[in-house]
Amino acid sequence: MNEAGAVVDRVVTDRGELVLRKSGEHFEIVNNGVFLMDTRAGASERLLVRAALNLAGPGARVLIGGLGAGFSLAEATASAAPAEIVVLEIEETLIDWHRDRLAAYSGKALDDARVRIVNEDIVAWLRTTQGVFDAICLDIDNGPDWTVFQPNAELYDDEGTALLRDRLADDGVLAVWSASAAPAYAARLETLIGPVSTHRVEVPRGEPDVVYLARRTAPGRPRTRSAGRGVLPQ
Repeated sequence: MNEAGAVVDRVVTDRGELVLRKSGEHFEIVNNGVFLMDTRAGASERLLVRAALNLAGPGARVLIGGLGAGFSLAEATASAAPAEIVVLEIEETLIDWHRDRLAAYSGKALDDARVRIVNEDIVAWLRTTQGVFDAICLDIDNGPDWTVFQPNAELYDDEGTALLRDRLADDGVLAVWSASAAPAYAARLETLIGPVSTHRVEVPRGEPDVVYLARRTAPGRPRTRSAGRGVLPQ
């Protein structure tokens, strides 16, 4: 962005200052002076959910990690496939913004009867819940290799990946958004969860966004080869 947008709201949270700015017709979210996201695009975030739902099928129980600009949740509620959508978001302020200023970008999804918003840290919550999901869609921080908040790195290491695996139903799918390619992480998914496919989404500037899909192999079922790389329809 060449020019900073006008500040709409500024809140100090346990993780520092969270700012909502208006730039033209769009909003920008900034944390401690670091630009996090805006409402301008969202193709890769929508793909994250759409690809997972295509594998999970009708009646799916879906977990979305990270509310963000709302694109992932909007994609989930636009589909008839999910029977339940649980959203983990650590920032209560961001949830509040999606009740008013950002509601249009999440498709007013917080009003959908299938949606349950949980205002907690996702790693802590995963360690206490006994629930399992047909699809888990992660859009936390910038992905495995570039985390603004160091605690988020726990979600992508061996222990965090095993924790996610244990919250997947048999043949469940984990979809992970990344701001850049993370081959070591893809290998970890293959080892700990199951076959992985990699899908790149071009962006106006910089490296493509990447969505990784890992399908949990049911106990006793032989693994197939990785589904490889590709680009799913946007």
